[in-house]
Amino acid sequence: MTFINYYSIIHFIIWFIYGKYFKKNWPLFLFLSVGWEIIELFIPFNFAIETTINKTTDIFMNIIGYSFGIFLK
Repeated sequence: MTFINYYSIIHFIIWFIYGKYFKKNWPLFLFLSVGWEIIELFIPFNFAIETTINKTTDIFMNIIGYSFGIFLK
């Protein structure tokens, strides 16, 4: 069982770019980040089928990416 997969790395990159190049807005970030993981529970695509641990890891990767992007701004 792996916690970090290809999509986790993509989550990091997307939120790093968002944090680095856009206005700092933690509430919007959290809404979009957690909201996407909730939407993935209901969409019928293979990429959205993940374990709860992986979904949690994706959110942590989002936070790390966003924070790192803001730090390097």
